[in-house]
Amino acid sequence: MEWLHFVSYFFGGAFLTNAVPHFVAGVMGAPFQSPFAKPSGEGLSSSTVNVLWGFLNLVVGYVLVCHVGDFDLRGTSDVVSLGLGILIIGLLSARLFGRFHGGNTPEHS
Repeated sequence: MEWLHFVSYFFGGAFLTNAVPHFVAGVMGAPFQSPFAKPSGEGLSSSTVNVLWGFLNLVVGYVLVCHVGDFDLRGTSDVVSLGLGILIIGLLSARLFGRFHGGNTPEHS
């Protein structure tokens, strides 16, 4: 069932990417949106909550990439699956968080 490995790597990339903004904001001491805020995903959670949420995402991403199948960094299919997860959650996060942090404004030349 190699296709299940690709699905796992895709979601592993998504979780690893989602860890970045939460963990970084938390370590910087800044509040940031999280699923635990009110309203969920829109309100701000404390830096401590974001460090914990970011770390949990790192753990889940690690498990999905390193403990499902035999991820090969030189295997094109494995890397493409991981990369697509990174790219898609990155674009979705940019849209979502950009609404709150000014990232969705048109740029002027």
